[in-house]
Amino acid sequence: MDWIAEHTLPPEKIAAHHRAGKRGEEAAYVHLRTLGYTMVARNFRSLRSRGEIDLIGWEDDVLCFVEVKTRTTRDVKAGVAAVDRHKRREVAAVAREYLRRLPPSCQWRFDMVSVYYGTSKASQPLIEVFRNASLTA
Repeated sequence: MDWIAEHTLPPEKIAAHHRAGKRGEEAAYVHLRTLGYTMVARNFRSLRSRGEIDLIGWEDDVLCFVEVKTRTTRDVKAGVAAVDRHKRREVAAVAREYLRRLPPSCQWRFDMVSVYYGTSKASQPLIEVFRNASLTA
């Protein structure tokens, strides 16, 4: 549905937080690639589980499931603090579905990325990567 809305609705009809989130995911994608990640999936969903994994990529021989949180300010709540127990459970379930396609010996981890934008749309975001974050809360 997000893809349909993005490609059919005029930009002003898409909620500002959705536009900011997509912008943050794109910035995180580019940033992770510059860090050496090989990205293999975006916005991965499973038919069996609710939820979505924003980015999936390899860093060396470790498969990384990445949750991206975008913020326009650090004053309210840090991006990674917004990944609550419910979201972690959803990500874990979708990750298990993805891992079914791979050999059981595959090493994997959960990473979180916080993207902070300043008040100017032209400013570069501050991006923080938290490797090997816990999926348990």
